[in-house]
Amino acid sequence: MSGIIAWLVLGLIAGALAKLLYPGSQGGGIFSTIGLGILGALIGGYLGKVLLGSGAAATASVGGLSIGSIIFAVLGAMLLIFIWGLVARRAV
Repeated sequence: MSGIIAWLVLGLIAGALAKLLYPGSQGGGIFSTIGLGILGALIGGYLGKVLLGSGAAATASVGGLSIGSIIFAVLGAMLLIFIWGLVARRAV
């Protein structure tokens, strides 16, 4: 049960920080922010582990709370915002 709560907290923190740092308006509510942060943690953790071999990145991919995991989760969430912007722009 504590693992799920850690994922939700990491997702909320990472999603909110990514939306705050990324320029422009992304919209969405609390659930999309949490989802964005959780997916960002998975992507950021995976890419960080593959590219850098970082332990903090691995922690992000499993939902641990630390400064390093939050940084990788935010970077992953910002990457998702960027990709979503490209997809949404082409759809219009």
